[in-house]
This record gives sequence, C-alpha cells and structure tokens, in this order.
Amino acid sequence: MFSASILRKIGIIGVILLNIGCDQISKNVVRNTVEPQAYIQIHKDYFILSNVENTGAMLGFGENLSPILKLIFLQTLPLLVLLVLLFRLLYKMQHNKWLIMAFAFVIGGGLSNIIDRILLGYVTDFFQIKIGFFKTGIFNMADVSVTMGVLLILILSFKSQKKLESEA
Repeated sequence: MFSASILRKIGIIGVILLNIGCDQISKNVVRNTVEPQAYIQIHKDYFILSNVENTGAMLGFGENLSPILKLIFLQTLPLLVLLVLLFRLLYKMQHNKWLIMAFAFVIGGGLSNIIDRILLGYVTDFFQIKIGFFKTGIFNMADVSVTMGVLLILILSFKSQKKLESEA
C-alpha cells in the first residue's frame, strides 16, 4: 500500500510533531496554571516547577541582543538550519533508525522553541533540577528533546567511530 520511503517519512514527521505537541501542550499548561517566576517544589528542593519567559536562547544567551539580531540569530538562522536538516532527513539521509530518531528529536524540539519565539516573542521555560552539585538552568520539554537527540547522535557517532577503528 505505502512504500517504505513514504512510511519512513511519515514516521519522521510523526516523531517531530509528537515532540512539538508535547512541548507546546506542557508550555501552555504552565502558562495557564503557574504564576510567572513561581518557585514550586515538586520534590523537596530537587525538582522545581517555575514559569519563566526566556527572551534569549539557552540559559538566556542573547536576551540582550537588539530585536533585529534576535530575529536573525534566534529565529531565522535556526529555522533555516532545522528546515535544511529536515529536508536532508526526509530525502537524503539513509542512516539507521536511531540516528534518524535522534535528528527528529532535535528538529522537533528546535522547531517548538522557534514557534514560541515567533508567536510569543519568548520561550516558556519551567523545569529546574538541583541535586547536590548538579544544577540545571530552567528548561522545557523542547530542550529535553534537543538534548536527548544530541546525546543520542554523540553516542551513535562514538559507536560508529569505534566500529570503524576496530575494522581498520
């Protein structure tokens, strides 16, 4: 009925849309139920729920840029990179399923944060983890998607490199 290529593309788009949907729903719930700048302890002081409007990128990087530079560096360039990556993923890449999944997570998370920047002018961040010396910045589900995708890409790259070295 459907070719393997069509099913592969549907799967990739599905993973991307699932990442965007989970992120957008969670941000909407936070925006509608958690007061701005709240500090809600979910589990002691280890897992914190908040509601922060991040006008920059990761950890607020770039929040002091002029509006035109924000448009270029936080919306236009990332969107172009993600669209090129999506095109390559759909039409050019013939990698293993895990690598395709990893790139789909990166694209989905990245697009979801760009959607916020375009529609709202900021990204809603709301999670923070503090365990001993380990403390994260405030982040959202899109950040989790991107991080998981990048970590999986790194792991697969190291495994591939080791395989090539052992074959040589």
